[in-house]
Amino acid sequence: MADDPITIFDAWLREAEAGEPNDPNAVALATADARGRPSVRMVLLKGHDELGFVFYTNRQSRKAGELADNAQAALLFHWKSLRRQVRVEGPVAPVTDAESDAYFATRSRASQLGAWASDQSRPLDDRSTFEARYADMEQRFDGRDIPRPPHWGGYRVTPDVIELWEDRPGRLHHRRLFTRADTGWSEGLLYP
Repeated sequence: MADDPITIFDAWLREAEAGEPNDPNAVALATADARGRPSVRMVLLKGHDELGFVFYTNRQSRKAGELADNAQAALLFHWKSLRRQVRVEGPVAPVTDAESDAYFATRSRASQLGAWASDQSRPLDDRSTFEARYADMEQRFDGRDIPRPPHWGGYRVTPDVIELWEDRPGRLHHRRLFTRADTGWSEGLLYP
């Protein structure tokens, strides 16, 4: 076996981009707090390579707090129409400011303003409070480029483990488990 799981992921993601109806880059991100209590939510994959899988968020959000307490995460891509999923596990670290700045510049203006206006994951008394804050940001940055907020940036999950799962008839699925080794990846199979 001994294939490169990142190369396989690239091919599967391209197929998902061609065939999935919505957000083929959507991924469930699982984190745990300092006590080990898990939490999961959907994020969007915004980059990946041999170094890892990158997503962006408010660094004052619940997920960021959990990553500060426990810098390990799991990702799950599920492409139902392709009958495939990919699980990734590994340590997490912030990406560089330059990477965060470069990605932030590609976001829509509305998304950039939202990053300034939102106290992500914190309680909100009323939707109108957020809308007023958003309007304030529109006014503040009227006619100007919007810089990346200092509390917003990316994280990279560096995979130690990647599982590639393919649905098979009779629930006799094909599961390939790749584990990072000193010289690359070691590969094995898992029972369905």
